[in-house]
Amino acid sequence: MTTTATTPRAVPASSGASGLNLRAGEWVQVRDAAEIMATLDETQSLENMPFMPEMLQFCGKQFRVYKSAHKTCDTIHQYVIRRMTNTVHLEGLRCDGGAHGGCQASCLLFWKDAWLKRVQPGAAASKSTNETVGMPCDVEPLYHAARLPKEAGDEQERYRCQATEVVRATTEVRKRDRWDPRFYLKDLTSGNVTLRNFIWFGAIAVANSFTLRWRGRRYPHLCGQAGDKTPHSSLNLQPGEMVQVRSKEEIMKTLNSSLRNRGLSFDVEMVPYCEAGTFKVLDRIEKIVDEKTGRLIKLPNACIILDGVTCGGNLSTNRMFCPRAVYPYWREGWLKRSDQAQDAGQGDPASR
Repeated sequence: MTTTATTPRAVPASSGASGLNLRAGEWVQVRDAAEIMATLDETQSLENMPFMPEMLQFCGKQFRVYKSAHKTCDTIHQYVIRRMTNTVHLEGLRCDGGAHGGCQASCLLFWKDAWLKRVQPGAAASKSTNETVGMPCDVEPLYHAARLPKEAGDEQERYRCQATEVVRATTEVRKRDRWDPRFYLKDLTSGNVTLRNFIWFGAIAVANSFTLRWRGRRYPHLCGQAGDKTPHSSLNLQPGEMVQVRSKEEIMKTLNSSLRNRGLSFDVEMVPYCEAGTFKVLDRIEKIVDEKTGRLIKLPNACIILDGVTCGGNLSTNRMFCPRAVYPYWREGWLKRSDQAQDAGQGDPASR
């Protein structure tokens, strides 16, 4: 951590309406730390989106755009899609939790256009001509902004990160707009979604709107069958082990009427991975930052994340085509060890 004389702070820049208009697959270079910090306000944010200490390691390096983050999902209150401007996700760049108590959520990082510059594939990393480059850069404010003041009588540390601020950094999408096909055109034009998937999952969404209204069910249909007391299973899975996801029918037998197993929800976005091949255990999740409170919480039961297995936003009613690629958490009872010593199938490049 570099802490020297404070860099003169420019008036925070707004990415405004004239951003880079980046598309999936384009190459960018992350600006130098001094340049980025000159865009931040007193909360170390740009347009309410924090630049976090975990992002410093990527400054000056080149990456490919994974997806445009013109939309994202509210994982705090309503679990619906929200608008965002001039922001992207970069391939493979996830938060390591180093400045947030070792949080293991591995969230895909948000990058504002003002923190990036477009480059040509294979081009050497360019040196910035910004007047702040080469000046002493004090990054201590970033670490200070990652923590929230303790509440009266509370000894527990509270944190602030991109996930806790996502509602503030986005704007509401009216319900009627979520059913407007034009709202989804940028998913196609930005390269986030292929034409095939746009048509296929769009057709499923239309069909679901009718079946939900007239039959009270949707595709894929999930129904918890375990009753009030859900079963517990322990495999003691460790990172690097190969597993397969059990069938949807097997998993439904472990869920209550709310589609939960000991408090953990099984989501429709997890169904495509059922019996879909072999996956590598990426991590055992034991502690995460609670996005609602900012507190670091320890999970009472084992949760597993799998390499390349992320939420696709393809089947969800209110967050269609969300590019956030959140890791679903798996109960060990929903998985089984694989006897095949093979590499995991192709997955989401943002998870690597």
